[in-house]
Amino acid sequence: MSPARALVVGLGVAGEAGARRLAERGWSVTVVEDRPGEASRARAGALAASGVTTLETPSPATLAALVDQVELVVPSPGVPAAHPAIAAALAAGVDVWSEFELAARWSAVPLVAITGTNGKTTVTTLVERMLTATGLRTVAAGNNDLPLVDAIAGEADLDVVVVEASSFRLEFTRTFRPRVSSWLNHAEDHLDWHGTMERYTAAKARIWACQGPDDVAVANAEDPVVMKAAGDVRARLVTFGLEHGDWRVADGRLLMPDGQALLAVDDLWRRLPHDLGNALAAAAVACAAGADLEAVRQTLRAFRGLPHRVCLVAEHDGVRFYDDSKATDPHAAAAAVAGFPSVVLIAGGRNKGLDLSALAGAGDRVRAVVAMGEAAEEVEAAFAGAAGAGAVPVARASTMDEAVAAARAAATPGDVVLLSPGCASYDWYSSYAERGDDFARAVADSIGARS
Repeated sequence: MSPARALVVGLGVAGEAGARRLAERGWSVTVVEDRPGEASRARAGALAASGVTTLETPSPATLAALVDQVELVVPSPGVPAAHPAIAAALAAGVDVWSEFELAARWSAVPLVAITGTNGKTTVTTLVERMLTATGLRTVAAGNNDLPLVDAIAGEADLDVVVVEASSFRLEFTRTFRPRVSSWLNHAEDHLDWHGTMERYTAAKARIWACQGPDDVAVANAEDPVVMKAAGDVRARLVTFGLEHGDWRVADGRLLMPDGQALLAVDDLWRRLPHDLGNALAAAAVACAAGADLEAVRQTLRAFRGLPHRVCLVAEHDGVRFYDDSKATDPHAAAAAVAGFPSVVLIAGGRNKGLDLSALAGAGDRVRAVVAMGEAAEEVEAAFAGAAGAGAVPVARASTMDEAVAAARAAATPGDVVLLSPGCASYDWYSSYAERGDDFARAVADSIGARS
């Protein structure tokens, strides 16, 4: 009998891992890469030793022929659902699975999964640290540098895997069943990939689709979209929220479902609203997954945040400079602005098909705006058209140095200069991390002090 045949679309980190693991299991694998480069060609060379064939920039006719020859198509996370190979597979009834679905079918290791428009990486990191501090053998995988199909390869040495679950990976799942899962929040994002909010929402909801009564679903009690979807879950529902939920904040304390204090708000290193929400969500998820309370408390007290997420990079002449480059959608940027009383906002980049008017949602806190990148005109329009925000001055910048200089000129003592773009970085930079690093460099150059 000939081996089963699979087509992997995209040769990034997750695509390479999926192709490699399929080949190890005896599949005949072909990979297609639309945007070949040095990194993808190095991965293709390594895969060739396992008998995997790679085709660069195939024509639509070649793609259609390839789909006709396989039983499975595995898209990499960055490949949009409208890709011709995916569209052809769906039309022909060929299975389309993400690497999450492969892992779900290959492994029985318990999974803890976290999704949401914002906060996924922070909550995933906190949960992994809480479980590790408890003594459980665990790793964080998924929407990071460790694909889930690689993480489960070491399942004999693992008690649980904590999975950061993007909508891209969730959309093409059928049997993916985390024992504990959380949907943190929901806002407009990735419409350039999903096409509509309905498809984006449905992809997120798949985190709960296969859970049963013995599983736990952790939901944001203050997000109406999340709670509407939670009405259909079969798992035991646990909620969190700043004011409402089983896990909540009251009287300066983070409270557990029994009303007892987990810890004081002042015990946290940083106490912006989204920090409190992330702490509550992580505690709820980790406790449901077997963490002990002291490990949860110690982790929250010790946590100092992650790079490029409202990180203080400098303070000069009474003005603080924060790098929030990870805020690649307007909902995240607005949440960051809401954490400060007076902000000079640097925003813009490559819009992901989103309505940037949400950037002006906290307009009463914004002293001035510096618009940059491809979406500069949209950023300016967002503030010009916002009710009550018409008086906010908006400057344009064509480089990060110009953006920082303009922000410094607009700021007064007590203000925060906040890089929270609300857009992707790919117009000027290769990643949000590179953008954040350049902001820190520009700030240091501007104030004459390297940090």
